[in-house]
Amino acid sequence: MFHEIDKIETLMEAIPYIKKFQGKTVVIKYGGHAMVNDELKHDVARDVAFLQFAGLRPVVVHGGGPEITGMLKKVNKKSEFVSGMRVTDAETVDIAEMVLAGSINTDIVGLINAHGASAIGLNGKDGNLVIADKMLADVNENGEVKKVDIGYVGEVKKINAGLLNSLLDNGYIPVIAPTGSDGKGGTYNINADIVAGEIAAALKAEKLVMLTDVKGIYGDHKDKSTFVSTLNSEQAKKLMDNGGIDGGMIPKVNACMTALDAGAGKTHIIDGRVKHSILTEIFTDSGTGTEVVK
Repeated sequence: MFHEIDKIETLMEAIPYIKKFQGKTVVIKYGGHAMVNDELKHDVARDVAFLQFAGLRPVVVHGGGPEITGMLKKVNKKSEFVSGMRVTDAETVDIAEMVLAGSINTDIVGLINAHGASAIGLNGKDGNLVIADKMLADVNENGEVKKVDIGYVGEVKKINAGLLNSLLDNGYIPVIAPTGSDGKGGTYNINADIVAGEIAAALKAEKLVMLTDVKGIYGDHKDKSTFVSTLNSEQAKKLMDNGGIDGGMIPKVNACMTALDAGAGKTHIIDGRVKHSILTEIFTDSGTGTEVVK
């Protein structure tokens, strides 16, 4: 009896948020352990479907780095990284496109649709969704930062927001593989965090939600007692400058600031390993992770 009352109280807590965010766009960067654990895969798909049922306009951008690495191993190709970015030759970009736009994307679309929603898979070439230029990696050599060519790795030049809004207006959930087109039929592999931030910026999304394998941001990433529930862009920049934010968290925080600078409402970095963390972050008073605000 009390368990059922708790459920009703949780629903009542969500009502003001559902009213507030109806018709609003929410971009979800889907990655980490939640992409490889079967139970969590279904939980995320159910959460995304629920957002649509509640009247929100969800957009999903997914990663796939471990899956790309696994496929490269199968063809006896070693993965190399420079400044956290995958060195991507012609063979590697073909494999990345096959994995991201093929097996991963279709699996996510299928799971969301299995929960009654209407998802549709896209990659950067579809409708010129993501136009990209070559990205040069920053490498620090003896205190001097140099630009290094790491192959078919891209940075976003333009997002076709009209295509996404058309799909959203017609009741579809875009599920986007993080590849970009060079405008001439070629493909660039792009960091999924970067794509998510640029899409949230182009759509002026109400929220950008980044799924990770940690609770959120820490003042000192080595000290779990320094968890930060809310911080602004200026504070985030200071943490990156002093090393409090480093490694794979840097592109996530940069993506949040890209979205905020373009007019997004709020951004969130949350633990995708926690069941229903997306809904808890959006529809409850307490939330689960770190808010990065303007």
